[in-house]
Amino acid sequence: MIRALVPGKAAVVPASGGSVRDGFLPGVTTVILTFDEEPHIARAIESARRFSREVLVVDSFSRDRTVEIARSLGARVVQNAWVNYARQFRFALEECGIRTEWILRLDADELIGEDLAVRLGETLPRLHPDVTGVVLSRRHHFMGRWVRHGGRYPLRLLRLWRNGLGEVEDRWMDEHVRVRSGRTIALRGLFADACERDVAFFVAKHNGYAAREAIDVLDRRYGLFGPRPTLTCAASGWQARLKRLAKEGIYNRLPFGVGPIAYFLYRYVLQLGFLDGRAGLVYHVLQGFWYRFLVDVRVLELERAMRGCGTRDERLAALRQATGLKL
Repeated sequence: MIRALVPGKAAVVPASGGSVRDGFLPGVTTVILTFDEEPHIARAIESARRFSREVLVVDSFSRDRTVEIARSLGARVVQNAWVNYARQFRFALEECGIRTEWILRLDADELIGEDLAVRLGETLPRLHPDVTGVVLSRRHHFMGRWVRHGGRYPLRLLRLWRNGLGEVEDRWMDEHVRVRSGRTIALRGLFADACERDVAFFVAKHNGYAAREAIDVLDRRYGLFGPRPTLTCAASGWQARLKRLAKEGIYNRLPFGVGPIAYFLYRYVLQLGFLDGRAGLVYHVLQGFWYRFLVDVRVLELERAMRGCGTRDERLAALRQATGLKL
């Protein structure tokens, strides 16, 4: 059980020393976006409380006990209608009055281990002011197993940044955090994506992801939303930058169906995904082939929906009707 990764320990409260900018409180606010996350929310909040001054839950009007559980654990809960991950997180940053020096993004099905919590509490107060972002290495658990191979570990993500100096990309899928200035560092420690739902939920979730990722592919092809800032190594980390270049510069230009097959073979054979056992086989087939193929199919389908559309507004109207997304 993944819950064993989060033993019940006393909170690790960040020290109040270091260079704190005027108007900000020392410490971290952890922001968690939720919708029907009853199976995960307590675990996420408990892991964040070890090092956070505040836990802020931005909920999209959950129908289960998510809000009740979050409030019972001392989190501040704000509700806002859902559009996509990027818009919801921007709402948190711009409208929720976060006053701490640091902000951390944590998904509801993720957790921070005790070792990383201690390291954050010890390190952040001592950082030089020119360090504005912190990259964490995430590991993925699937069907009760840590997926170590196939390029899935470590996934280096910029998830912690100084308040006012970080922003979330305005994308429908695969949005990253970037810092506007300064430099980033990496911290080691347990940071895990550990969803406890079944494979049916995984499939349904990725079906929704496919439509949103297809919109981003079509945006690149047709300029639906105008120019967007480039993701750089300095702003978001080298791994995020290289993956974005590979996806947009090579993968998305391959003929229909070629990319998913090549990507799966690359992950499962060259990156040793076969060493992850039965759970790894299921994961790499679903996430490395099926999902990528589904995105290709959705792109093909949505391009057909836009056939005959001569203007940007006509294309967006066709896409709204085909996907139900608030484009």
